[in-house]
Amino acid sequence: MYKHIAKVALLSAALMSGHALAVTGGGATLPAALYKGSADSILPASFSYAGVGSGAGKVAFLSNNAAPFGTTGTVHFTGSDSILTASEISQYNSAFYASYGPLIQLPSVSTAIVVSYKKSGISNLNLTSSQLCNALSGDTTTWGHLMGTADTTPIRVVYRNNASGTSEILTRHLNSVCPTKFSTSSLFTTARQPSGSTVPINWVGVSSDSDVLPTINQVDGSIGYSGPDGIQVTDNTVVARLNGVLPTPLNVALALSSVTPPSTSSDAYNPARWSPVVANPALGYKIAAYSNLIIGQCYRDANVANEIRNFLTTHYSQPGNNAAVQAHKFFAMPLSWKNAVTANFITNTTGNNLDINNPAVCNGIGRPL
Repeated sequence: MYKHIAKVALLSAALMSGHALAVTGGGATLPAALYKGSADSILPASFSYAGVGSGAGKVAFLSNNAAPFGTTGTVHFTGSDSILTASEISQYNSAFYASYGPLIQLPSVSTAIVVSYKKSGISNLNLTSSQLCNALSGDTTTWGHLMGTADTTPIRVVYRNNASGTSEILTRHLNSVCPTKFSTSSLFTTARQPSGSTVPINWVGVSSDSDVLPTINQVDGSIGYSGPDGIQVTDNTVVARLNGVLPTPLNVALALSSVTPPSTSSDAYNPARWSPVVANPALGYKIAAYSNLIIGQCYRDANVANEIRNFLTTHYSQPGNNAAVQAHKFFAMPLSWKNAVTANFITNTTGNNLDINNPAVCNGIGRPL
C-alpha cells in the first residue's frame, strides 16, 4: 500500500513543475482524478493529493499524521466520501479543538455510485435495489438466479477492500432496503451481514475506485461499484440501471434535491449539517451522495490559509470549477449551496465567524506550521 502511496506522491511532485508544495492533503480515490493528476484537475499547483481512500484520509487529517499520504508534516485537508461521524467530531474536539480550532466539512461535488458489470448476453442490465442487495450480499450466486433464467455463470463481485466512502455510500442505501443483509460501513466486508462473514472465493477486493472497472472487465459475470469518473454513465452495456434509472448528473441532482444548505447559525456551526445524507431518495438515482472536503478553520501558516481560501473562493464561485466537475461525471454543487459556503466560510457575510483564519476564533491557534 505504501508503495502505491509513494507513487502517487511522486506523480504529484512531478506535476508541480517547480512549484513548492505548500498544502498537504489526500483521501478519497473517487474524486482523485478531479483533484489532481489530470489535465483539468482543480487543485492548485501548490496542493498535493494522495489517493489513499476516505478512511485513511480522515484518520490522517483527524490525527494530523501525514504518514498515510507518504509524507511528513501537517495535514491541511482531506477529501472524503465518508462523512464525519459524531464520534470522530467529538474525538477531534477533545484532542485538538483548543489548539487547532474548529474543523469544517464541506460538500465539494455530488456523485453517484455506479454499478458496472460484464455479462455476455446482457447489454441492458436493469436491477432493483433488492436484486442488488442479493447479488452483493452473496445470497444470489449465479446470474440465472439473479435474473430468473437458466444461466449458471457465477456472480463475481468486485468490491473495495479498504475503508472507502464509496462503500459507505453504497451500503447506506443497501441498509435502507435490506437491513438484514447490510449495515452501513466504509468497510464493505464489515457491512455485509453477518459482519466478517466469509467472502466468496471468486470475489475480488481492490484498493481504488480506478481499479474497479478494469477488474470487472477481466472476467465475464463480474459486477462491482465505483464512482463515475472515467465511466460512460449513459452506456447501459457497461453500467446497470438501478430501478430503471442510470446514474446521470441530472438523476443525481434529482436524488439530492430534497436537501438544502444550513440556514441557521446553530446548523452552520455543525459540520455534520453540511453533508446531509439521503439513503433512499424518492426521485432520481438511488445511490447518490456528496463527496466532501474536510479542512481546518485555523492555520498557523498564513500562506496555507490564503491558499485554501483562494481555492474555496474559486470552487464555490459560479461557474467556478463546474466544467471540470462535469467532465469527470460529477455534478457541481447548486448555487444555493455555493452561496451558503461562500457566505459562511469565505466572506463571513453571515457573521457566524466561520471563515478561514477568522481573527476572533483563530487568534494564536491553528494547525501547526
